[in-house]
Amino acid sequence: MPDVIFPGPEGRIEGRFSPPPRPRAPLALILHPHPQGGGTMNDRITQAMYKSFVARGFAVLRFNFRGVGRSQGTFDNGIGELSDAASALDWVQSIHPEAQTTWVAGFSFGAWIGMQLLMRRPEIRGFLSVAPPANMYDFSFLAPCPSSGIIVAGGQDEIVPPSAVQKLVDKLRTQKGITIHHDEIPRANHFFEHELDQLMKSLDNYLDMRLAPDSPIR
Repeated sequence: MPDVIFPGPEGRIEGRFSPPPRPRAPLALILHPHPQGGGTMNDRITQAMYKSFVARGFAVLRFNFRGVGRSQGTFDNGIGELSDAASALDWVQSIHPEAQTTWVAGFSFGAWIGMQLLMRRPEIRGFLSVAPPANMYDFSFLAPCPSSGIIVAGGQDEIVPPSAVQKLVDKLRTQKGITIHHDEIPRANHFFEHELDQLMKSLDNYLDMRLAPDSPIR
């Protein structure tokens, strides 16, 4: 898990990168929660998703948004953070240009940024979206959502009501050509404080299904 520094729109960006274990290995980018709420790339859910992709043979990058840790710049309400994510994907693609597929995963604020990145980067084939803040940010840019993925939220989320997430899922499910999975973990709060194992079981099962040679979702 080498430390890496790469150029971003506002200066250097700090990350952790697990290199591709083989030629044409798939690629995953992991996005952390809200910087002003203490979110960093070392958040436990962000780290758990990172490890999950590493275990499945991906080249994986997680990084600190601008103004977090050793990343330069200041918080930019999501606009600059989306540019940071695009720069991160550019950087990892420059190191591993032959990746056969690309995934993006994000938690909370990171899920919102990740789903915006989906719209800009057609090479992204799948996503993991944990506790997307559907009541705080506008997700109408997903028109249409270009990739299949999973949305997981807590049934006791005190920050994002489960009904807001359900509304987002229902909207995305009206689109043809993609499949949206949705898991609600009944007792989990926004941070999956006592339910991290259940969260990761849900995400791992989904990844295993999608990565299987006979997966019905390409």
